[in-house]
Parts: sequence; C-alpha cells; structure tokens
Amino acid sequence: MRKLILILGLSLAGAAWASNCPNLMKEVDAKLQTKPQLSKADADKVAKLRADGEKFHKEGKHAESEAALGEAKKILGI
Repeated sequence: MRKLILILGLSLAGAAWASNCPNLMKEVDAKLQTKPQLSKADADKVAKLRADGEKFHKEGKHAESEAALGEAKKILGI
C-alpha cells in the first residue's frame, strides 16, 4: 500500500511539474509577439532556447526544459 501511495504521489508531482513547461513556452511566445528589440545573437539564442525547451518537454526532460525556457525569459527581460 505504501508503494502504491508513493508511486501515485510521484506521478502527480511529475504531472504538475510537466504542466509548467507549456506555461513558460506561452510566456516566451507572448513576449516574442511584441517584437522585442534584441540583437541578432540574442534573438537567435532565444529561438534556440525556446525550441530546446519544447523538445526537452516532449522528451519528458522537464528540468532541462524549464532551464532552457528560464534562460530565454532572462534574455527577454521577463
């Protein structure tokens, strides 16, 4: 019974964590829609980080996804 509760708890925690990645992607996308003034290098880096964030999310690598998207948000000033 303890194992079942532990497995259920971990599953719910993982699902909650995973659901944050799409929110971060939406924040980055919304800021990009405003056409922020970025250097070519920063714009390219944000685009790569955004793509990496989505890729990692789809692969179930949510910590990596959040790190990439968090870095994109920093560059965008959000």
